[in-house]
Amino acid sequence: MKMKQTKIWGDLIFRGLTASFASGIAVIFVAILLVLWNQSQPSLEKFGFSFLFNTSWNPVKDNFGALIPIVGTLLSTFLALLFAIPISLGIALFLAELAPHWLRAPFGTAIELLAAIPSIVYGMWGLFVLGPLMADYVQPFLKTTLGFLPLFSGPSMGIGMLTASLVLTLMIIPFISSVARDVFLMVPQPLKEAAYGLGGTTWEVVRDIMIPYGRKGIAGAIFLGMGRALGETMAVTFVIGNAYHLSWSLFSPGNSIASTLANEFTEADGTVYLSSLIELGLVLFLITLIILSLAQYWLRRSQAGRA
Repeated sequence: MKMKQTKIWGDLIFRGLTASFASGIAVIFVAILLVLWNQSQPSLEKFGFSFLFNTSWNPVKDNFGALIPIVGTLLSTFLALLFAIPISLGIALFLAELAPHWLRAPFGTAIELLAAIPSIVYGMWGLFVLGPLMADYVQPFLKTTLGFLPLFSGPSMGIGMLTASLVLTLMIIPFISSVARDVFLMVPQPLKEAAYGLGGTTWEVVRDIMIPYGRKGIAGAIFLGMGRALGETMAVTFVIGNAYHLSWSLFSPGNSIASTLANEFTEADGTVYLSSLIELGLVLFLITLIILSLAQYWLRRSQAGRA
């Protein structure tokens, strides 16, 4: 009887501890939101919603707007995902299904090690290696072949939105590919063997069995990479150009919310200036929250539709 009571008390304590851990995350989330909101009040009172649509950023006149950093953040993240998703899924499928067994471990370890490289190292590599390559070879080639499009017009400077997107691509590939590989490895072997037994090719097994079975996990991997790209700071700061103007050209320098905060937070000496930077942080917080919430909603709807 005494042992049974001890077990019950142990279960209650364990349940209370785990509940407190989970609720602690919610408390931290709300606390961050409240602090950002409170510290943003001077900017909110002066600019209101026009802050989101104003392209000006003038510390001398205390005139600030978030449109250019918002566009830079969303565009660089979109381009990074556009490049990274097919490459990451290709890597994951190769490691899970096509690579020889002796090759899977070293390749998998190499991919995972890329995720451990500090972001500032990616930024330095982008500035000193990728930037000159873009200026001397890639951007001139794109300008020659696709220069009739506004996206690939303008001078070839090396740094800019396209270079920042490529650095982000390299940074999020390890996250997406590692998680996607584990998802593909979890597909039941009898399902794949049955498909092969019915005459399915490797591509048909991947398309009709592995990807549908691991859809939720693949989406989670993509969301993980997207979250990393949205908030990346130092690597983007090195190569995006840090210029406050909008341009159709991907060769032009731009800015992101994270790079703006990294460049200017220590120099903010006025109440409105500092508050505007904090409001940028609030905007980034809300953008990430909204995008990931919409992604989760879409995922639940798609899962319900399949059921």
